[in-house]
Amino acid sequence: MIETMEQQLDSFDVEKRFSALNELVSLAKAGQVSLRDPTDHVNMHFHSFFSYNCLGYSPVGLAWRARKAGLAAAGLVDFDVLDGVDEFVEAGRLLDLPTCGGLETRVFVPEFADKVMTSPGEPGITYHMGVGIPTGRLPERWATFQHGLKETAQQRNRGLIERVNAYLAPVRIDYEQNVLPLTPAGNPTERHLCVAYARKAAGHFPDDRALAAFWSDKLDTDVSAMELPEGRDLLNTIRARTMKRGGPGYVPPDAGAFPRMAEVNEFVLAVGGIPTLTWLNGLSDGEKELDRLLDVAMSTGVEAINIIPDRNFTPGVEDELVANLRAVIAMAAERHLPIVVGTEMNSPGQKFVDDFDAAELAPHVPLFLQGAWVVYAHSVLQRRCGLGYTSGWAKKHFPQRGERNTFYETVGRALKPSRTEALAEVGSDPAPETILARC
Repeated sequence: MIETMEQQLDSFDVEKRFSALNELVSLAKAGQVSLRDPTDHVNMHFHSFFSYNCLGYSPVGLAWRARKAGLAAAGLVDFDVLDGVDEFVEAGRLLDLPTCGGLETRVFVPEFADKVMTSPGEPGITYHMGVGIPTGRLPERWATFQHGLKETAQQRNRGLIERVNAYLAPVRIDYEQNVLPLTPAGNPTERHLCVAYARKAAGHFPDDRALAAFWSDKLDTDVSAMELPEGRDLLNTIRARTMKRGGPGYVPPDAGAFPRMAEVNEFVLAVGGIPTLTWLNGLSDGEKELDRLLDVAMSTGVEAINIIPDRNFTPGVEDELVANLRAVIAMAAERHLPIVVGTEMNSPGQKFVDDFDAAELAPHVPLFLQGAWVVYAHSVLQRRCGLGYTSGWAKKHFPQRGERNTFYETVGRALKPSRTEALAEVGSDPAPETILARC
């Protein structure tokens, strides 16, 4: 029964999702489902099925599994949409799990137009985030801007399909029939396209040997050791060989293909979020100039940095990746930038949560937790009374970013999601002590 309800958490029907969650919460209160006590582990970078989650998890499903696993806090950051933010926050309230939402997109950085940053093979383009956005219900102007992010991505997908279809013939997919049904709100990603192609090919070549021969020919690599029809390695190879630079579906982005970082930062600030620079691994030309990149980003509103620790170390191995990881953490700490960490779960095999107990990560856990508490507290205070981390109130009372971090971390640690109504009606300019007392 419990397994069936947990599967229902990921239904495309939101009423079914919450019905299952309410039943599971009741079972947990009755002691029939075990929920782990909160640990010092967080994941502030989940993607849900509103963009792409490799296991098909919904925002509600992610919140339940995070609470069940004992995460101290969780963050949702879907690509180009805020569709899951309010659902995720409400699920967190029901579970007494600190949650917050946001989005991820790709942006153009004019100052780095000739350098690759976090988007492989695409000079001037980098992944970028807005975290702690308090709600997905936006004023008309900014709802239009956010809708534009989604529509631009879908236009790229349609053009991509047209080019890849021509190359993979006789295997062709239809956007409406084969792709849109894979996502609940019309926001498929390149990873959805890969799944659609893998399933279409499996239908066209039911014989395993014929299927392997087809993919080996089209992808110019031996796929015999890959799990067919849609294993992780095959899906990643389809994406790399057909959709990324050098592939038949790839078209270099022009100047108008992505919004500028400054434009996205303006949007994130206007809707109450924290503009956040993403860091990949420090190996690209652009990331080797991280000091300058941070200067540019912060000059246009960036207030935090995102890191994916699991991609950047191998337990027990001292290499360039782990050295770069330590360097970026030190640089963020020097600038007092909150560090947002987590694993996306947008590719099969990715962990649900980083291994904070690993020797390479354990020394940095206090900073990872501080970042999580800052973003959570910001989200609640911005939603309840407009007093988030980037507000005029915050900068008036805490002009030094280090002091601001300490305050919001303290609030985040103290404030239970089930008690956030205590922050209602504190006024427009309360003393910080008033906020702390309400927590």
